[in-house]
Amino acid sequence: MTNPSENVHFRAAEAADTDAIVQLVESAYRGDASRTGWTTEADLLDGRRTGADDVAACLARPRSRILLAERDGVLLACAHVAEEDGCGYFGMFAVQPGLQGAGIGKQVLAECERIARTEWQLPAMRMTVIDVRDSLIAFYLRRGYHRTGIVKPFPYGDARFGLPLRDDLRFEVLEKSLQTEPTA
Repeated sequence: MTNPSENVHFRAAEAADTDAIVQLVESAYRGDASRTGWTTEADLLDGRRTGADDVAACLARPRSRILLAERDGVLLACAHVAEEDGCGYFGMFAVQPGLQGAGIGKQVLAECERIARTEWQLPAMRMTVIDVRDSLIAFYLRRGYHRTGIVKPFPYGDARFGLPLRDDLRFEVLEKSLQTEPTA
C-alpha cells in the first residue's frame, strides 16, 4: 500500500480549480463528511466555510497563491498563502478528511512556508485559528508556531464565515519566524 504522503505534487491553483477547492474545503470542515477527519468545525459552525468568491479573491490578489497538493491528478489538499502586512499569511487549509493525519498537511504547510520564505523573502508566517480549536492549535505549536496573544473577534452575523453554533468564538493569531531554514 502506498503511503498517502508520498508522490505528492504541488501546483498553483487556477480559476478552473475553484469548484474542486470549494468542495475540498467544505468537506474538511462542515457537515457529517468532515467528521471523518480531525479538523471538523461541524460542532462549532454550520453554513459555508468558503465559496467561489473567496477563491476568486485569493487568486486575484498580488503575492497570493492557493497551493494545491495532488497525486495522479487527484486533489488531496489545498492552502492559501499570501503576503499580508509584511509577513506571510496561511489560511484556507484543507486535507481530504480520510487522509488527515497521514502527513500531507505537514507537507502543504512546509511548502507554503517555503514560498513565503524563499520566493517572497518574508520574515514570518501568520495565521488565525478559532481559539477553542485546541487540537488544531497544538498541531501548529508542534510545527514551530507560537501564540502571539492577539485575538480577533469572530465575525458574527456575516454568513460568509459560517453560522456559529456557539457564542464564544474568536480568532487567535499564531506566528512562526521564517528567518532560519527548517530542520529536517
